[in-house]
Amino acid sequence: MAERERRGTPPFGTSFVARSRVMEAADVERAIRRMAHEISEQHHGAERVYLVGLQTGGVAIARALAAELSSIEKRPIEMGTIDVAMYRDDIGLRPVLEESETDIAVDIDGRTIVLVDDVLFTGRTIRAALDALADFGRPEAVRLAVMVDRGHRELPIRPDYVGKNLPTRRNEMVNVSLDGVDLGEMKR
Repeated sequence: MAERERRGTPPFGTSFVARSRVMEAADVERAIRRMAHEISEQHHGAERVYLVGLQTGGVAIARALAAELSSIEKRPIEMGTIDVAMYRDDIGLRPVLEESETDIAVDIDGRTIVLVDDVLFTGRTIRAALDALADFGRPEAVRLAVMVDRGHRELPIRPDYVGKNLPTRRNEMVNVSLDGVDLGEMKR
């Protein structure tokens, strides 16, 4: 979960305290390499694939995936970013997140979009991302890549590419970066 989302998560005024490291930087790198190969294989190359990193947690993962796909495909892989703050279904129930940049610089009609996020939890952020993406066009297909799938889904959303399945308690937090994945809690 990105810092911007953590600030809006109860209990407010707390900070993330890591309890255990579940993936080291090398594990994250291997997971990205594996997911990139899966994307390339499933789409017979990545010519019509466009990666979209969700602000803020998915952007670094999307950049790393794009770099790895570029290495596999021997050509640059395009990517963009999307902010779903104004598409969320919990506006008014929790603090509104400050907006981040949305940058989708290509026509997505007829392309395969791979949404990339750091953690998949309830599925509500991905639902918001699908709504936001619809404002940019009609892709041929939308796939989902996440570094961590922690379960507890509230919507029928399932990732296509997963770095690690990590069963958690609902009150635990997962912190993902290219340096590793930590499991912990929010504490004052």
